Amino acid sequence: MNQKTLQQLAKKHGTPLFIVDHDELRKNYALFRKHFPRVQVYYAVKVNSDPAIVKTFYELGGSFDVASMQEFHTVHQNIAKLPAKKRQEFIWDKIIYANPIKPVETLEELDQYKPLVTYDNHEEVKKIAKHSPHAGLALRLRVPNTGSMVELSSKFGALPGEAVDLIAYAHEHGLTVEGLSFHVGSQCTNPENYIQAIHLCAGIFAEAKSRGFNLKLLDIGGGFPAAYDASVPKFSDLARKINHELNRLFPKEIEILAEPGRFLVASAGTAVSKIIGKAVRNDKLCYYVNDGVYHTYSGVIFDHCTYHMKSFKKGTTQLCAVFGPTCDALDTISLTEQLPDLELGEYLYSDNIGAYSAASSTHFNGFPPAKVVHINQ
Repeated sequence: MNQKTLQQLAKKHGTPLFIVDHDELRKNYALFRKHFPRVQVYYAVKVNSDPAIVKTFYELGGSFDVASMQEFHTVHQNIAKLPAKKRQEFIWDKIIYANPIKPVETLEELDQYKPLVTYDNHEEVKKIAKHSPHAGLALRLRVPNTGSMVELSSKFGALPGEAVDLIAYAHEHGLTVEGLSFHVGSQCTNPENYIQAIHLCAGIFAEAKSRGFNLKLLDIGGGFPAAYDASVPKFSDLARKINHELNRLFPKEIEILAEPGRFLVASAGTAVSKIIGKAVRNDKLCYYVNDGVYHTYSGVIFDHCTYHMKSFKKGTTQLCAVFGPTCDALDTISLTEQLPDLELGEYLYSDNIGAYSAASSTHFNGFPPAKVVHINQ
């Protein structure tokens, strides 16, 4: 998005503003498909569950990773008018409920849809067998998350050594395990996480087969990194390494799934805020803007992410702090931004802020979330 367009949209709609560029969504989706031609793309809806974003990926032929019934319904509204048979085929083939722990109420509602769901422990098997017996299962494994910005292995995943026993346990309860899933952690810049996880899965596939269980699919999860800065490895290099191991270890008849989220939407989002206050504290110029960590910049807290503030004005810069509008000192966007001397009412913006951000925005302190504007739909 060019600066002129951003300024025009801010003047038209006011601030704080969160802009989603659907051309960028389509570009990222096409790039993922290009580099992973064998992989079925399940957009991780939690990253940004805006129905308009989901609709764009649906129109591209995408599949979806959901982790709550609300996310399921957001996807389902795109297929609600399809004939019953086609709707059911879509749910089975293009939606995975990838939260390993599900409330009983969720399982009871899901059962009518005959969904594909993940699990990682014995208690979950018993719950699914009782409350959602028509579900197909994918066993979630614990895998290395070294070097990922957000690790997930401490919360989810069965140990590889107990995997086949858990598959057998599900079959003993009348359920069918379709395959395995894993997640290497969000914003993974270490390709070895994927390689080690794929090797673990290949070994479990072989052990399962030796015990009479023929697995059909492998879900390699998410973690595909957005290009926030030059330190992030090239996506094409990451894809080449992953594809090599997938093709070497898994026959073509094995279905391969992935759950990209951040990679698909990060670069499609831009935040524009207005300077509402200005002060010098401890010899540092401080700006206060009408967006913050309780709103679009929530990723600073929840996502361990750094977003840089940029100015539309050129000129000599100095080290500045940027704070959000609430009365909480935690509402600090950055203490180390290089910005020029700006006046009240001028705008700052951050690009590459499409992932999470608005998804975890709140109404804390009475300040509403940024207005969302979609372009190039």
